[in-house]
Amino acid sequence: MGEATDRFRRAIEEALGARVTAMARLGGGDVAESYRVSLDDGVTVFAKTHRSPPPQHFSTEARGLQGLRGSGAVRVPEVVAVQDRSDDGVTVALLVLEWVDESGGRPATDDAFGRELAALHRTGAPCFGREDRRSTGSRGLPNEPCATWAEFYATQRLRPLAALARRDGALPAGALAGLERLAGRLQEVGGDPEPPARLHGDLWAGNRLVDRRGHSWLIDPAAHGGHREFDLAMMRLFGGFGPDCFAAYERAHPLAEGWEDRVALHQIAPLVVHAIKFGGGYVATASDAIAQYA
Repeated sequence: MGEATDRFRRAIEEALGARVTAMARLGGGDVAESYRVSLDDGVTVFAKTHRSPPPQHFSTEARGLQGLRGSGAVRVPEVVAVQDRSDDGVTVALLVLEWVDESGGRPATDDAFGRELAALHRTGAPCFGREDRRSTGSRGLPNEPCATWAEFYATQRLRPLAALARRDGALPAGALAGLERLAGRLQEVGGDPEPPARLHGDLWAGNRLVDRRGHSWLIDPAAHGGHREFDLAMMRLFGGFGPDCFAAYERAHPLAEGWEDRVALHQIAPLVVHAIKFGGGYVATASDAIAQYA
């Protein structure tokens, strides 16, 4: 066990008041180190750390988890302990969560999750964005409170992403110009106004766990108030959710007319993020999506 890992183990013990008897490194994640941790009281927890976290990194994630859990609509692991790294680096950044035993799921899992997601979105949010104004996601996108979805998507997603993509040379000039044009015409292409929904905000299949009883659990949110079509578009972008899921959602909370034509609109933000991070085919896919609406 290296020095950093040993410091992390001691930090867990101090936060939980229990002795760590075993730590197993888990795969996945491109920014944090995750572990299955066994404690001397017989409890198993999930714990992760970050060597160079942004300010308020884990406390923001914890607030997102607690907000989703507090809705009563979806299963979310309980936050057991959280702390951000201190400015002098003395405090170890960590997030400790209830452990979820995963399985392959059952036939009814997607149907049930569709209904649960609809219930989550129905609980609503105080605003588009976040009342605490904390940024989310790997690129620290802003979440200033906004009165409408068009204002939020333009000022807190498309324009900041255009600036990041321009800085990093991630998108061609035509796509960057298209992002700026699109930011100014969202009221034309975004459909009828809807109130803000409580969103997971990064709902790809890897952020949904299925336990041994076939129940779905949500992890790793970029939680904010937003348009509910955003979560559903993200789910379609990378796959992993079957048709039963979307059908159950539609029965429980029907989408507004023309939603099919807006799927790619809501996918633009995550596609541009991936173009910035990974390049490759995401550049063309993001550019094509932008061109549909710009």
